[in-house]
Amino acid sequence: MAMSMGSSGGAMSDINVTPLVDVMLVLLIIMMIVAPLLQKGVDVRLPTAVHGGDKPETQGQTVVAVGPDSSLYVNAVLVTPNDLRRRVDEAFERTGGERLILIKADEDAPYGAVMEAMDSLRAMGIEDMGLITEPPTGSGAILGGE
Repeated sequence: MAMSMGSSGGAMSDINVTPLVDVMLVLLIIMMIVAPLLQKGVDVRLPTAVHGGDKPETQGQTVVAVGPDSSLYVNAVLVTPNDLRRRVDEAFERTGGERLILIKADEDAPYGAVMEAMDSLRAMGIEDMGLITEPPTGSGAILGGE
């Protein structure tokens, strides 16, 4: 608390920034906690791959997810196989026309369902597809082909 010791007796004009800093730190912490939750998308258990790359940033990308029950999702919205083409075209319009699809297939999804989704995408003229995997956990994983 600042006090002015003098004969002027007027109020101090200094700004106390401590409450402002406290509020800004709390807002920063809230944003750091909430931001990863907003990027979650469809809850699928991804398969592991030792030689997979880093998981790409899916924010702003077109993501097709295949659930364990062969359900299809385009950017976390449930779609039917017949509606896949229209939803993907709409997603491309929103992302600026970049014709790249990231596929998140659940570990328990039937192989045939993933291939049907990829075949449908190829029929649409989409050749650039990527499969998203998780890196292996534990220290016993072999890395770098050793």
